[in-house]
Amino acid sequence: MKIDQKCKICRRAGEKLFLKGDRCFSQKCAMVRNATKPGVHGKSRSNLSEFGIQLREKQKARFAYNLSEKQFKNYVTKISQKRGTGDALISKLERRLDNVVYRLGFARSRSIANQAVGHGHFYINGRKMDIPSYEARIGDVIEIRPNSKNSAAFKDLKETLKKYNPPSWLSLDKENLKGEMKSLPAKEDLAVPFNLNLIIEYYSR
Repeated sequence: MKIDQKCKICRRAGEKLFLKGDRCFSQKCAMVRNATKPGVHGKSRSNLSEFGIQLREKQKARFAYNLSEKQFKNYVTKISQKRGTGDALISKLERRLDNVVYRLGFARSRSIANQAVGHGHFYINGRKMDIPSYEARIGDVIEIRPNSKNSAAFKDLKETLKKYNPPSWLSLDKENLKGEMKSLPAKEDLAVPFNLNLIIEYYSR
């Protein structure tokens, strides 16, 4: 059976990165059916070098947040001179608008959220925002544009959200399809845990 490219990324990382939306929570998930590394016969998980471990953590975070190498490196570079580098990186990644949209449950994956934001389906504080990398701030209200609520992408969203609860740093109005950033995200809020120190070390070489 042919394995989707995104599923191969999860198998290579050795854990779910939730790149395929609903599929990741079903028995169709490649990590449920076959967790071995991709390859003709499934490559064994040999012991990695220190560099290999750092690279794996970096790739895991980069793919999870749907970022290019250049984008991800820029985030690390910008915060590398600050105290609490790890927390600063989490804050930068989690506060991206496409991630906030995903974490509010308005999209099934970060890649879908990225497209939805880019297509102009969202307001920030009553104004249209179509920049996925926009950095949300405490007090920002994120909502689906009225003209978009009946589109195919969101028509069943209210039903889907009935069983969904966002992370503690976000509040969600399920009836009106809007959310608010209440506080800064923390390490404990990560959907896909990764070793921040190893990522910093990778780019410090």
